[in-house]
Amino acid sequence: MLKIENLTKKYGEKCAVDNLSLEIKEGEIYGFIGHNGAGKTTTLKACMGLISFDGEIYVDGVNVRENPIESKRRVAYIPDNPDLYEFLSGIKYLDFVADVYGVSTEERNIKIAFYADKLGLTGDLAEPISAYSHGMKQKLAIISAWLHSPKLIIMDEPFVGLDPKAAFILKEMMHEHCAEGGSIFFSTHVLDVAEKLCDKIAIIKDGKLVITGDMETVKGDDSLEEVFLELLGGDAE
Repeated sequence: MLKIENLTKKYGEKCAVDNLSLEIKEGEIYGFIGHNGAGKTTTLKACMGLISFDGEIYVDGVNVRENPIESKRRVAYIPDNPDLYEFLSGIKYLDFVADVYGVSTEERNIKIAFYADKLGLTGDLAEPISAYSHGMKQKLAIISAWLHSPKLIIMDEPFVGLDPKAAFILKEMMHEHCAEGGSIFFSTHVLDVAEKLCDKIAIIKDGKLVITGDMETVKGDDSLEEVFLELLGGDAE
């Protein structure tokens, strides 16, 4: 579903991501963890084609650089701080996203009603996004990501700002998406959530992949937090 081959990204003399390779298959929830500035967000943005990079990235077999529009049809992205059009109401924003992806009126209405009810946002959809709290904006971004039934969903710290109920519902949605053949690639600092939720995990440090594999294989008899702190030398930030 997602194949990253020798991804390298430099900002001047700084190498943010150094020759990173990963493969995420259908049905997998893949966690991506590392300290602040390790290269997680840069990697996710490269997968979306939002920044230039060296190496190759494929989404469902489509080359991100060579076929940017087609690759974006197959993926949804939730950044760590969703940049929404705050002059729109919640429902108008969702209609805008549905229009971009060519989602029919019938399908969008069904999905918006279902996910807004699920996340407790129905009563706020008529309000301007500028009046939303961070958590409400996060919920709106989640709904928008699920609207066009993408094969791959990429999320950067998706649980930040969510209340416990919304976080639980998001985890349910992630499991359901993968059970239907989709895939999830997300970064997080919430290690206990990653340990319980992910099928596979990758740990990155200073732009380089430190370890990757099945969750049980990576952590062995230890907790993910213990493995993470040991591999990163106690640098958890």
